[in-house]
Amino acid sequence: RSSDLKPGNQEKGWNDPPQFSYGLQNQGSASKRPPLTKRVPAPLEGSPQVHSPQTYVSPTPPKMPPLSSSVPLGPPPSGLTYSPARTEAVKQPPSLADSECDIAVEDVLGPLNQLLGGCREVVQKQVCDDVSRRLATLQQMWQNGKLSPSVRKRMKILVQELQVQHWDAADEIHRSLMVDHVNEVSQWMVGVKRLIAEARNLPVEAADTPKGDGR
Repeated sequence: RSSDLKPGNQEKGWNDPPQFSYGLQNQGSASKRPPLTKRVPAPLEGSPQVHSPQTYVSPTPPKMPPLSSSVPLGPPPSGLTYSPARTEAVKQPPSLADSECDIAVEDVLGPLNQLLGGCREVVQKQVCDDVSRRLATLQQMWQNGKLSPSVRKRMKILVQELQVQHWDAADEIHRSLMVDHVNEVSQWMVGVKRLIAEARNLPVEAADTPKGDGR
């Protein structure tokens, strides 16, 4: 049987470690890796194409078909009712000043003329005559119906404040009339203002006027 054995390697023993070549390993791994600069050939016509799993989003939204004008619209939801705008003017309830239109002109001019009489003793005649003319204009406009109920009502309150010598309250009413109803009171309110200013400087006895019934 010893004659059947083939001679081994005379240079290496049977227990020597194997030797590897680093250059041969690099050549083998480089041959398996494709070069990075190599272009991928385009697919031939007729060959099946593999689609990417990514979805394509169109930059423009799809066009919807136009709505036909012949399609009737359904009724509005329950609970919602449509009412056209009302063109009629809504009548406002009459205010307190409008309802009290039965104020007599004498109830206003009587205390004012009496207060003016008390001013003639200490105030210049020219000033008193100008106030008298303004009060005459007030009487004429009142009797001709050129003063609104609001103006007449406020003048009644102004006179009541003068009768109790509340000069500041009367002056405040005069200012409100000049702001709210300047077109109605501009011709005669200057005389009322001057009468209030002069009545402040009168003695208590001269400025005292009989109290009205408070209507």
